[in-house]
Amino acid sequence: MKRILILGGTTEARQLAGKLAARADLAITLSLAGRTENPVAQGVPIRIGGFGGADGLAACLQDMRIDLLIDATHPYAAQISANAAEAAHETGVPIVALRRPGWEPAEGDRWTLVDSVASAVTALGPVPRHAFLALGRQEVAAFEAAPQHHYLIRSVDPVEPRLAVPDATYLLARGPFREADEHALLQEHHIDVVVSKNSGGEATYGKIAAARALGIEVVMIRRPALPDVASAETVESVAAMIDHFLEPAAERGV
Repeated sequence: MKRILILGGTTEARQLAGKLAARADLAITLSLAGRTENPVAQGVPIRIGGFGGADGLAACLQDMRIDLLIDATHPYAAQISANAAEAAHETGVPIVALRRPGWEPAEGDRWTLVDSVASAVTALGPVPRHAFLALGRQEVAAFEAAPQHHYLIRSVDPVEPRLAVPDATYLLARGPFREADEHALLQEHHIDVVVSKNSGGEATYGKIAAARALGIEVVMIRRPALPDVASAETVESVAAMIDHFLEPAAERGV
């Protein structure tokens, strides 16, 4: 029985865990950071919470006798990915990353590319605007620096404490989000700018397509740099690589 630890928090991580759990020769554990209060049922044994950095993760890999580490975290979880690469190197445990491709601008898109949430705040400009923040609750506090805008904030869990700004509307919702619904949402709240991460995938692309159709600007936060490890873009591709990474190092050519 080979033991695999999946660092999750994405739809693909859950799908991969389910796919691999169907194999009788694999024991799968899915690790969640614990940022979502009521995560979707995963279907495999899970652990919740951080590891205490790269050293803590390395100790966990050894304690659990992990044979393969899969980094299937969110594309913006750069620190976790860095810790995973370091822990794998330290322990000699093979690592593979599941990295969904980012969105590419299409004809009609009005993207303003920025490198950080702080830069996104600045990009909104000094004149009051109606901004849709589709970032998750951890990042929205930065927009307190621009209280002149009217904010629509959507998150899976409540934003606590709420922003110290005069005008903010909060929505609790979990994707996927259909383009038609996003189109109606943007119109209902008179949105003239969407602030988004380039998360990739289909579940949250609806707002990007709706903004394009409405001629609305999207302030798009670029992806952070991630460690140079073996990777694939789909659940099926990673699943097909599993046996190679579970071979002894000499046979893998390492």
